[in-house]
Parts: sequence; structure tokens; C-alpha cells
Amino acid sequence: MKKSVRLSISGSVQGMFFRQFIKENADQLNVRGFIRNLETGNVEVFLEGNNEEVERMIEVCKKGTPHSLIRDVSILNEKFQDFRDFKILKF
Repeated sequence: MKKSVRLSISGSVQGMFFRQFIKENADQLNVRGFIRNLETGNVEVFLEGNNEEVERMIEVCKKGTPHSLIRDVSILNEKFQDFRDFKILKF
């Protein structure tokens, strides 16, 4: 079964190689979507794929990199959009 979610991650995540870390993990798990920094200082992540892999990616996002400090992760279920890959987007 397919699943799509949008995460908003707050904390010290910008400038910590967080986006690249999430992309590498998404690629390994065959999860598609995107990640981008927001002007608010939060990071937005859109994940879609098989339920199990998306759930694993949510846990990766909650843990973060050794240098990041995750304060909060909000999760919204989204409509499946059939992304072809996982991308790092600019502002």
C-alpha cells in the first residue's frame, strides 16, 4: 500500500547537511518526494512510497543527523502524487 506524508521539522536543521542526509536515506529506501528549507527556519519534507519505507523515513527525520537538533516534527497525510525520485529543492 502506498502512503504520502508532509513533514514540517523544526529545530537546528538548516546548515547541518540535513537535506543531503535525508535524500541519501530516501534514495536507499526507495522513497520519493522532496525536501526544502523554509523561510521560517523549518524544513519541509514530502515523502511517498510503500507504507513501511515511508514510516522508516519518518523515523530517520525525527532522529536527524548527529549535528542536528530536532525539536518537533508535524506530520500531515497527503494525496499520493507519484513522484519519480527524491529531490532537494531550493527556496
